[in-house]
Amino acid sequence: MPAYARGEVDVTAPRTAHVGKAFTVTAHGDDDAVRYLRICLQQRSAGHAWHQVACGAVVSSGTEARVTAHVKDAGRGSVDFRAVMYGLTGPHDHHPVRWRTSDPVTVHVR
Repeated sequence: MPAYARGEVDVTAPRTAHVGKAFTVTAHGDDDAVRYLRICLQQRSAGHAWHQVACGAVVSSGTEARVTAHVKDAGRGSVDFRAVMYGLTGPHDHHPVRWRTSDPVTVHVR
């Protein structure tokens, strides 16, 4: 019987937010195919490139990785967030590999 690695990464954010008011975006995930992992949140708006807004701590496989960001957007419009899981060979690995990426979640800022 073949062995299959399991893993997932999810991001949670409110559907709407008010201009100038902070809101919380969280992500969590795990994967048993890597020894260590870390999750980061990325943001983009108006079709611009993704940029990193926060990263959680490095955790060992079997422990759920988490990250939380408190975001305040100054302008109206849609803002997308996604979670990116990085696989690492050790707790101090300086060359993490992108392992999984969540589907984007959109926050409508009004």
